[in-house]
Amino acid sequence: MRNIAVLTSGGDAPGMNAAIRAVVRSGINSGFRVFGIKRGYNGLIQGDIQEMHMSSVADIIQRGGTILRTARSEEMRTPEGIAKAVNVANVFNIEGIVIIGGDGSFAGAQKLTESGIDCIGIPGTIDNDLAYTDFTIGFDTAVNNVLDAVNKIRDTSTSHERVSIIEVMGRHCGDIALHAGIAGGAESIIVPEVEFSVDEICRKLLQGKSRGKLHSIIILAEGAGDGIDLEKQIASKVDMEVRTTILGYIQRGGNASAVDRLLASRMGAKAVELLKEGKSGKVVGIKENRIFDMDIHEALAMKRVFHKDLLQLSDILSNNIGD
Repeated sequence: MRNIAVLTSGGDAPGMNAAIRAVVRSGINSGFRVFGIKRGYNGLIQGDIQEMHMSSVADIIQRGGTILRTARSEEMRTPEGIAKAVNVANVFNIEGIVIIGGDGSFAGAQKLTESGIDCIGIPGTIDNDLAYTDFTIGFDTAVNNVLDAVNKIRDTSTSHERVSIIEVMGRHCGDIALHAGIAGGAESIIVPEVEFSVDEICRKLLQGKSRGKLHSIIILAEGAGDGIDLEKQIASKVDMEVRTTILGYIQRGGNASAVDRLLASRMGAKAVELLKEGKSGKVVGIKENRIFDMDIHEALAMKRVFHKDLLQLSDILSNNIGD
């Protein structure tokens, strides 16, 4: 193998640039020519590819987003799209591709591997929704972005003695809400993995008020419900002022945290190492702070286990049990 490439696909995540940098510089150090594929699988199909050098990735390790840009590709879900992608890779003599993204991106990598292009997947998604790895690139930064917003909202929530609902990302996975909620001292954390009761939330609010608590924070993952709708339901049941803040894409932006930069650098170097060893159809992950690899089809088949113990810890720390 002489030529390899790297692409970012799906939703952007802080730390993707650090991973790109690691792939490019580790690849060149290993004797590869390294190419950057712009705009994900769309760029691969359209041939939007250029060679990268050491200087191509200078001063990007701290930057959020991805210098290669990203996009979602419906065409890549079709046999015709896969065939086009393989043909373009062959035209550029690209023998291996490092793909940074989530489960949809990994599904594309699996198809390319089956079609003769060696692929290694790196988990890049703020949702932390890939079961095989403890953490994904971008998750830590997203949690810190949410936590920063929680700290600021708490100030005004305290001043006005109100209930603040903060809606965060997480359509199918509540990890951002869970981790930011515990770190931010939220009174209630609502996630898609666990059913919740509006009456139970109201009970917690009223119990807190009876203890002299003047404000409350509720963290809601978007996949568990709508913040505005929840605000109306709570306001109709308790005599308290309720306000909702939807954080949206602010969670994805900003400089990558030290945790994400280190994780991305380790994973990028590992992906190049695997290609150098002639391995393919693998994904890189982290377990108990150890970087490892496993077959991509096994990784995609694994079922996520939600940490209900952390949700229970949140209840204990917010004094919502035993009142």
